[in-house]
Amino acid sequence: MTDLPIESLALDNQLCFKLYAASRAVTRAYKPMLDRLGLTYPQYLAMLVLWEWQDVAPTQPTVKALGERLLLDSGTLTPLLKRLEQLALVKRQRSQQDEREVHLSLSEKGRRLRDQVQPLKERLLCDTGVDLHQADALRQGLDQLLKQIKDWS
Repeated sequence: MTDLPIESLALDNQLCFKLYAASRAVTRAYKPMLDRLGLTYPQYLAMLVLWEWQDVAPTQPTVKALGERLLLDSGTLTPLLKRLEQLALVKRQRSQQDEREVHLSLSEKGRRLRDQVQPLKERLLCDTGVDLHQADALRQGLDQLLKQIKDWS
């Protein structure tokens, strides 16, 4: 075992803290846009997946599949989806073959919401001055980090 220098315990040297702080900052930056849409950040993430599935749906667009895609458990996802259903953005329907399985689809209102998001997101990127090439490189690095951590755990 290697003896790490004491500086390795400094908060600013912690990757986990930088990821946490960056995540909170991004969520805060999205908040005004999402407030206009009437969505929370987790609801927005669920809608992103459902919009993806509108173009290329999995064989079974279910709550379970959405949870796997978002890395969320059903206890977190169920209230989120109930709220999206109350907002008339999403439809949930129990499978007739297996009532434990709940299928998801977008309502017409949910499909139309996608058109409202694009200009708001473009405005957000312009206003923050994010370099799209740097952001893409960072996203790719985080994809690799996430995969390594998932493979390890």
